[in-house]
Amino acid sequence: MSAPRILIAGVGNIFRGDDAFGGEVVRRLAGRGLPAGVRVCDFGTRGHDLAYAILDGYDGVILVDAAARGGPPGTLYTIELAPRPLAEPAPLGTHGVDLPAVFAMVRALGGTRARLYLVGCEPADLGPDDEGRMGLSEPVAAALGPAVAFVEAVAAGLVTGATVGAERA
Repeated sequence: MSAPRILIAGVGNIFRGDDAFGGEVVRRLAGRGLPAGVRVCDFGTRGHDLAYAILDGYDGVILVDAAARGGPPGTLYTIELAPRPLAEPAPLGTHGVDLPAVFAMVRALGGTRARLYLVGCEPADLGPDDEGRMGLSEPVAAALGPAVAFVEAVAAGLVTGATVGAERA
């Protein structure tokens, strides 16, 4: 039996301050020894590319992004995203990647959605809408190391078939 195929996908906008969190986490993961069958990629704001990657038949997808859920800046969340009907609104925004549209595109193209997780970080500063902001805030930058460990734990759980400790949304 071959190893499960897992996609770790960084999403977010590097010109929007803490929204660069996902890209920075996957950059750090790219240099680490991950289990066979695990692919790491920064999709930025390229939702179509993410949809086509999901169509490649992954057993699990781990999205890494800033996720405003009302906690203190730098708080990490691991959330298993349950399938939702097309008409239902998304529970989380990703500042440039419309995840419901990505999943709808996958379904429209005949794909099925793998187990899907979000490892998110509560942002502190995205910058003004008309100007943006470069660089991560201090609390989000401090969360990078723990976030890498969170993502590795979720990936290991998917590879081994273990239960992944995550809230459901």
